[in-house]
Order: sequence, then C-alpha cells, then structure tokens
Amino acid sequence: MIILGLILVVLGWLLGISILYTIGGILLLIGVVFLVLGSVGRPVGGRRYWW
Repeated sequence: MIILGLILVVLGWLLGISILYTIGGILLLIGVVFLVLGSVGRPVGGRRYWW
C-alpha cells in the first residue's frame, strides 16, 4: 500500500492530476499507519500476521 501510494503521488505530481495526488497521499498515510501498528505487535484487521 505504501508503494502504491508513492507511485500515485509521483504520477499525480508529474501529470498535474490532483485526484491522483490526493488518493496517493491517503494510501501512503494508511500504509504507514498499518506498518507502525504491525511492527508494535498490534493486530491489524483482526489478524496478527499477514502471511
């Protein structure tokens, strides 16, 4: 989710499409929150592990 957010932010910035930039920023933020919650051992979405 972080990688997809970064790709959308870069594409939105390069192409000048603000909706891509906004969606990418939201996905990036959610991905970072999930990364932090998962790294401290907190279950995310009812699952402790995602594999």
